Amino acid sequence: MQRQEFKAVIDYHEKTKHHFDRYARSLGYMDWENQPNPFRFYEDTTVIPLPLLESDPRADYMDLYQRRGKTSLPFNQKNIAGFLELSLGLSAWKADGATRWSLRMNPSSGNLHPTEGYLIIPRMESIPGGVYHYNALTHALERRAHVSSACWQQVESHFGTKGFMIGISSIFWRESWKYGERAFRYCNHDAGHALAALSLSANLCGWKVTYLNALSDEAIERLLGLTKKGYPELEKEHPDCLCFVYPYQKELTSRRLPDEIISALDDLSFNGNPNQLSPEYINWEIIYKTAEFTRKPITDEHIYDYGRRPWSSVSSSQFSAAEIIRKRRSATSFDSNGSVTKAQLLSMLDKTIARNGCAPFDVELIQPQTHLFLFIHNVEDLLPGLYFFFRNDHDIAEIKQISKPEFVWRPIEDNFPFFLLKTGNCKRDAIMVSCHQEIAGYSAFSLGMITKFQTIIAKEPYRYRHLFWETGMIGQVFYLEAEAHGVRGTGIGCFFDDAVHDMLGFGDNQYQSLYHFTIGVPVDDPRLTTYPPYHHLKNF
Repeated sequence: MQRQEFKAVIDYHEKTKHHFDRYARSLGYMDWENQPNPFRFYEDTTVIPLPLLESDPRADYMDLYQRRGKTSLPFNQKNIAGFLELSLGLSAWKADGATRWSLRMNPSSGNLHPTEGYLIIPRMESIPGGVYHYNALTHALERRAHVSSACWQQVESHFGTKGFMIGISSIFWRESWKYGERAFRYCNHDAGHALAALSLSANLCGWKVTYLNALSDEAIERLLGLTKKGYPELEKEHPDCLCFVYPYQKELTSRRLPDEIISALDDLSFNGNPNQLSPEYINWEIIYKTAEFTRKPITDEHIYDYGRRPWSSVSSSQFSAAEIIRKRRSATSFDSNGSVTKAQLLSMLDKTIARNGCAPFDVELIQPQTHLFLFIHNVEDLLPGLYFFFRNDHDIAEIKQISKPEFVWRPIEDNFPFFLLKTGNCKRDAIMVSCHQEIAGYSAFSLGMITKFQTIIAKEPYRYRHLFWETGMIGQVFYLEAEAHGVRGTGIGCFFDDAVHDMLGFGDNQYQSLYHFTIGVPVDDPRLTTYPPYHHLKNF
């Protein structure tokens, strides 16, 4: 069966590659009549409004990542509300004439937001213990099921600490409405963005988010109630992950849930009917088949050791941690003369390295499998050209061996895995491989995320999703790093996959490019008006 799953995943990945003469299949036009509602509601539920932060956490830029020295906030309605506001909540509204749309703390391909958030929490103040859906539009919890105090005591006894669970799911239709068959990739990028956003926001509360990496998708589906109520067929929510959130000073004793707790939560009576998102749908069958082939089974639990690599430099920012999170936007245009400094670039790269005790990669998703292939355009004190950054030491020799022999592999800094491949103006190449998008060449730099692929998928096909999650997590770090250094970034999901591999000299799928990103000095659109994120609640 695993061979069948592996073949199906490879087939999906190859069929959804963009090529110069053929893009991956999509509708080819915008079917505005059936544009999905970006917000899920559960109707006929008890709704608990959450308070908005009166003041942001007192946390500096590096507090996004570092855990030591923080005081863990108590688990109560106010603090959980702030945690959700700075991870899955709205960040602003934009308007162009009569057209308005919302932005969120966690970015999404095309701002379509396939990712939904759920909480499983004990009783606290005015919130009964239960399973809740987080509604980002209203900044409220929709109660779907009651969890007894006795059941929750079992949970805390199992984990050896107080805390709560948070899960995310994906609605593929929200992305496939626009992007067709390639949407499964983008949904998993977005899951990674959301997972990183949760980890970074929790860190500001002195909490740690750990992925319960032994659980099966079936168990998560049951625990979140995703099988309990009828969803329109193509609006079904597919389980992504379930995490435990707890004080960072504590050691989590398990990355699983025992069968008796799963059964107890599965026996809950779930309330609420999901709203319909679109009047009509198109079934991109390959997405749903691939989703089935990449469902995660029960596995052994993994405790990952990422090491304690010291920071390469002491970074600073004029913005607080919360300001950086709130400022995050996707750039749509860059000043072609804009630049960043070499020190800023190195600081950004450094934040993508997984470390013990540092958000967001210590959620324990996977050992680092993704590296960065950079197109340097305008970085002070660095020659324009192609560069490569390794996020682990294990793949260095292999990637050098399979890459083009003319690459020089000249180290840029001592004891820092960043190398020059070749010098020269690469703006046209960056634009060309990123589906002819000028933002890839008019920025200070752009990059492709190069992921160890075939051996990972062959061994565990469900890891296909995790590899995209990892790239989404890296993308979230780059988004925040750009804001911290006074510039702006944007993710690029449209690129010519094999053209990137050809540039590197890769002849097979040992490594694949899964996501692109670009950072530079933004050019704002003066036609757009910005409104506060929750100004609409006054009239809701």
